[in-house]
Amino acid sequence: MDRSSHPRSRRLVPIVAVAAAAALTLAGCSSSSGGKKSEDNGAAASAGKANTPRMTVALVTHQSPGDTFWDIVRKGAEAAAAKDNIKLIYSADPNAGNQSNLVQNAIDQKVDGIAVTLAKPDAMKAVVGKAKAANIPVVGLNSGVSDWKKLGLLEFFGQDETVAGEALGNRLNSEGAKKAVCVIQEQGNVGLTQRCDGVKKTFTGKTEVLYVNGTDAPSVKSTITAKLKQDSSIDYVVALGAPVALIAVQSVSDAGSKAKIATFDLNKDLTGAISKGTIQFAVDQQPYLQGYLAIDSLWLYKNNGNYSGGGEQPVLTGPAFVDKSNVAQVAQFAAKGTR
Repeated sequence: MDRSSHPRSRRLVPIVAVAAAAALTLAGCSSSSGGKKSEDNGAAASAGKANTPRMTVALVTHQSPGDTFWDIVRKGAEAAAAKDNIKLIYSADPNAGNQSNLVQNAIDQKVDGIAVTLAKPDAMKAVVGKAKAANIPVVGLNSGVSDWKKLGLLEFFGQDETVAGEALGNRLNSEGAKKAVCVIQEQGNVGLTQRCDGVKKTFTGKTEVLYVNGTDAPSVKSTITAKLKQDSSIDYVVALGAPVALIAVQSVSDAGSKAKIATFDLNKDLTGAISKGTIQFAVDQQPYLQGYLAIDSLWLYKNNGNYSGGGEQPVLTGPAFVDKSNVAQVAQFAAKGTR
């Protein structure tokens, strides 16, 4: 199906992108899929279980070993696959070349659809083109909001990382921060770079970037600790992922620093840290929803020719602040691995 044939009037305007830079609120949502089973395949999804022909879909991410964020993405994808009668093939590699090879493997298996992250979009361009040439629909999620249309993907599900960074920078201003260190755990990841750039844009204090090896927890801890010991004027550590934020709690203690900690992304342990006050707040992008929508969108395209966002606009799943005022509400879902 030619995406260009869809009228532009059907675009869905991403409201979050308009408002998030000024103020963020908790994005708490839930859904249910009740109702009587329909004899019509097109209506079957509303009954909670599709009776459409079996599909095979590949989800290929840049997950690093031990990064629990992606467990939440995968859980959402698996839920959608179970509902839609889809065989889900999950694979991941933080190395862009290896991730590209995983997409090629999916093409060789003649899957019915591919969902992919674009942390390093230039490295994925060629293989996405091969998928398109093989008439395999490709959607993006999580990373690549600035590049998915350039690469010709059908849809994108995630957050605008620059907007999220700008919002965090404004929050630091309201917290009275003067100097922040933004910790990037994977060099070359465009989404992480955009987050720190967004913080720099709106934060009126001084921002420094600190690179760490996110796959080596002891190294992350020692690098942050050393930085805090070296510069006692740092009053906020900005982590770009929950595992790094939790390590930073230890670094602050070891360094004898008075710095506070903020982060992007959540997990069960991090909601507990917010409750205790060892981490001040997090910016949530709802990874479960990203995985769920990416897989469900391929079912919708295959069976109904549907496009979320009209094929022109990203579908934004965040950002939203989680702090002491609302963490209890979020924690109940984080405990189940869905936030």
